Amino acid sequence: MILNISIVTYKPNWEGEVLPLLKELEQIPSLRRIYVVDNSPESYTPIEADPKVIYIFNNCNLGYGRAHNIAIRESVFENVPFHLVMNSDIQLKAADVEHLVQYMLTQPMVGSLMPHVVYPSGNTQPLCKQLPTPFDVFARRFLPAKWIKSHNDKYELRHSGYDRPMNVPYLSGCFMFLRTRAVLEAGLFDERYFMYVEDVDLNRRLHRDWITLYYPAVTITHNHARLSYRTIKMLWAHIVNMCRYFNKYGWFYDPERRKFNKQILAGIEEQRKRSKE
Repeated sequence: MILNISIVTYKPNWEGEVLPLLKELEQIPSLRRIYVVDNSPESYTPIEADPKVIYIFNNCNLGYGRAHNIAIRESVFENVPFHLVMNSDIQLKAADVEHLVQYMLTQPMVGSLMPHVVYPSGNTQPLCKQLPTPFDVFARRFLPAKWIKSHNDKYELRHSGYDRPMNVPYLSGCFMFLRTRAVLEAGLFDERYFMYVEDVDLNRRLHRDWITLYYPAVTITHNHARLSYRTIKMLWAHIVNMCRYFNKYGWFYDPERRKFNKQILAGIEEQRKRSKE
């Protein structure tokens, strides 16, 4: 068994969301263990009876990255080749995850992979992005969408069509299929962040030496809540963590960001030219 999975929860819909997901994930042939890391104030004891699921109750909200790191360290310790970080609000088929396992076995330089992600409506979620600048963050939060549509479309790489594989420096943390060795080399989630930006930071570090791949041959559904757009508390958490990110990598002077963003845009343009030939 060569795959571990971790799901971090906080006051989730156990009966309607988490348990059906676990039932599907248990059918993955390559599965070793599923770690449910619960940041909720109260434990959910029925899940402890499942032999394939390791339930970890923290009794406090550790945040996204710090909680996932608990499970990732287990994969490192057990020398499990692959570790899937995912949200509980994902819908998928076990066969699709197994497809990703087999694909990763043939692609030794892929350190992180995200499949095609859609809303429940079937529309594509534009979760492949350039590394953010301060203007990207400010504009997307506080300016009318129609004012920045062209800029935002470029930031979300919408002109790629989302129909071909891409080596992207920023993939969403809702579903991160990780090569454990790559994460060990690049470092785990930075625990200074809480709830936001951990995925940007980790994929950026992986992207230095590994392929961080968008892989549209597999499609999953994500019931994206976008809590930071709905509550002041989560908006503030997002702002604080973006400040930590820019303090770490640079607000306006960030040569690596410029390099990675230039590379992904050039790669997309090259693909477009080849498709016209």
